[in-house]
Amino acid sequence: MKTPLFFWQALSLINRLMLPRMSKKENLAGLKKWEQAVVGWRMWVTYRLLDAQNEVN
Repeated sequence: MKTPLFFWQALSLINRLMLPRMSKKENLAGLKKWEQAVVGWRMWVTYRLLDAQNEVN
């Protein structure tokens, strides 16, 4: 069973509101482990959202 699009949209919105942004850091390679985990989580959710949007279209 595929996860519905609205689930990924809601999760993406929560990420934008709750999690810190790391894109303003100059050197992403120098992030702490928890910061790397946040970046990875945000990327994973974004990719799943884009995949779900492509399946709808």
